[in-house]
Amino acid sequence: MYIPHCTGGGTSEPYFVCLELIPRNVSTSGASEPTMISLVTGGAGFIGSHVAQQCLDLGHQVVVLDDLSGGFADQVPHGATLVQGSITDPELLARLFHEHRFDYIYHLAAYAAEGLSHFIRRFNYTNNVIGSANLINEAVKNEVKCFVFTSSIAVYGAGQLPMSEDMIPQPEDPYGIAKYCVELDLRAAHHQFGLNSIVFRPHNVYGIHQNLGDRYRNVIGIFMNQIMQDQPLTIFGDGTQTRAFSSVEDVAPHIARSVHVPAAQNKTINIGADTPYSINDLARVVGDAFGRAPRIDYLPARNEVLHAYSSHEVARSVLGAAATVSLEEGIQRMASWAKAVGARSSASFEGIEVTRNLPTAWAASAAETNKSGVVS
Repeated sequence: MYIPHCTGGGTSEPYFVCLELIPRNVSTSGASEPTMISLVTGGAGFIGSHVAQQCLDLGHQVVVLDDLSGGFADQVPHGATLVQGSITDPELLARLFHEHRFDYIYHLAAYAAEGLSHFIRRFNYTNNVIGSANLINEAVKNEVKCFVFTSSIAVYGAGQLPMSEDMIPQPEDPYGIAKYCVELDLRAAHHQFGLNSIVFRPHNVYGIHQNLGDRYRNVIGIFMNQIMQDQPLTIFGDGTQTRAFSSVEDVAPHIARSVHVPAAQNKTINIGADTPYSINDLARVVGDAFGRAPRIDYLPARNEVLHAYSSHEVARSVLGAAATVSLEEGIQRMASWAKAVGARSSASFEGIEVTRNLPTAWAASAAETNKSGVVS
């Protein structure tokens, strides 16, 4: 449905703008130039809200499509139009594409929980594959100029390090499988229909607007939410697993402007930080940002890739992208925002499909919230 108003209030109130009221860009010579119209799926969420803002800064008209299952209306940037709905609704998508004639698609809507995806296969593939196929169908039918897809380094699996774009993906969880499936489908759509696309594989992105209340994904948000509630920080395994944590400030601008870089067309690009840190090191950095030594609760290890970080030669050569925000600096910025918004409740996922081998930290809540259809 459309949000039924086109004006906004204070800084805490979402602001929605009707696209038909946005003027066309005017060049310095006085001649009108057509404004590019972009659809940002998941634009009320974490990375999506930053990409939407960057697109606005580039002069695009922006429509955000988000079902608000993991995003928040007040994160949609001033000047964008919010449509509340799902990419799994093909009729809604057809209507939006007909009404707005999008030039670019930035597809960031997903349920990105690698560990949980083993236990919610149907949900994972419905949202992350079928929803994406609906978007690709409309992009082909409406001759979209470029489809920008936010994939993940989860497609690589436990590959040789550092992970590089020329490796053959071998994803180890349904989330990574779903992301790689969409990458392959975009490749097929280019060969069959000429649909141009850019695939980004970001990794472990953190920053302002991350959902602090999601207990299944985004370890930095989980840590901050726990420490603000004076709870121990929960770590699966011994905490020696490593990731290269990436500030959203080093990711979102490059995703947004990629459509204006001809050399990026039909490329796959890793994007993010270069330096891996252990989860134990991360816990220390988060604790420092809040001025306290965190208590750690070590839980049984999950089935996950132990070490994951990427090479970024393609991002540097094609986009001039380089990580500029240190982990300590980025965590401090995010912590300042987290303190301002406060801790958020961590809801259990409703609809766990398979409970066998479900981590014990999740199993108790799953037993309470699953009402039917559980396969064990």
